Amino acid sequence: MKILIVHNLLWAHYKAKVFQEVDRLARTYPDVEVKVLQIARNEKSRKGLETSDPDTPVYHYRYELLFDAFIEDTTVKQRTKALLQHIRSYQPDVLNLTGYYDPAQLALLLYAKLTGIKVIMQNESTAADHTRGGLKERLKKAIFRLCDGFFCFGTLSADYLTSSGVKPSQILLKKNAVDNDALLEAWTRARQTRTGQQQALGLKPHNFIFVGRLIEVKNLIRLVEAFASVRQTNPDWGLILLGEGPMSGAIQQRARELNVADAVTSLPGRAWYKVPDILALADVLVLPSLSEPWGLVVNEAMVCGMPVIVSDRCGCVVDLVRDQQNGFVIDPGQTPQLAGVMHRFMTGEVDQAAMGAVAQEMIRPYSAGAVAREMLEGFLTIHRTRR
Repeated sequence: MKILIVHNLLWAHYKAKVFQEVDRLARTYPDVEVKVLQIARNEKSRKGLETSDPDTPVYHYRYELLFDAFIEDTTVKQRTKALLQHIRSYQPDVLNLTGYYDPAQLALLLYAKLTGIKVIMQNESTAADHTRGGLKERLKKAIFRLCDGFFCFGTLSADYLTSSGVKPSQILLKKNAVDNDALLEAWTRARQTRTGQQQALGLKPHNFIFVGRLIEVKNLIRLVEAFASVRQTNPDWGLILLGEGPMSGAIQQRARELNVADAVTSLPGRAWYKVPDILALADVLVLPSLSEPWGLVVNEAMVCGMPVIVSDRCGCVVDLVRDQQNGFVIDPGQTPQLAGVMHRFMTGEVDQAAMGAVAQEMIRPYSAGAVAREMLEGFLTIHRTRR
């Protein structure tokens, strides 16, 4: 059996670890072969995170990069031509597509159906992402009917598909993963110098942290407002915003207006394997997004034994957050609720260590190896199934 995985960006490190594990597992089968087509090197919004650092983790799996460029600099025609050439040459039995937004991949889907190739589509959308209905939803349902199976980013993603007519038996995966081992190793090393690094960066002894792009959908103005409303509870607590984006100026302006600029620290984005260096300086992750397909930073924080405060609009929340056990689930539109949860950490009402231990235990099944095993089993299942 030959498996062809089409993926958008070579830069997506969290997928590289999974692909390496899929490749490793496939090699234990004498008749299974896996190849990954990476369409482009990266996207422009993540340009600043590219690195030539020799310490960058390297993952080994069979892949081919179609365009050594940003994906925005490739045309639909170019992508379609390259993808069709490769699928004709490779002649897979099963095809895995990244999603339904790229017309080039939809062309590949149609080719696969005309030639008898089974198709598994990745889905990260949830019902809460956008307003649903109309022609767009009918088109999606038609696309879904052409697919044999689906890899989903969690329960909410799977629920969206079944509400769109997909059979539950077609849902082959409901997980997402990062490189747990590499992240925990880096975090453990960084914790040894926590106090010194906090002092060097002018941070408080205890901190909430957000990690991600500073864009409107991340709801960071509300996060600053919630923090400001309880800041006097315990002046030893601060707020770290790790990332870059167009909202940076507005966030800092709001912090100044609320007289908390001295406790709100913005740090530039960094390569994923260096994020644990900053997580080690914080105590609680906050992801207050208005919309989030999954939220891999929640995985990262839980691997490091951190409690999490997560919006109920994040795709991971049903799978990864048990309210008041490893963190809290909040309504991203309710500032007092978010402030109240932050207050509980600041007063010591919450057993932070116990929550962190639960977080680490809960995240164990969400390893790259576990996801790879379920993916490979999905490929094998679809290959054996007749439609």
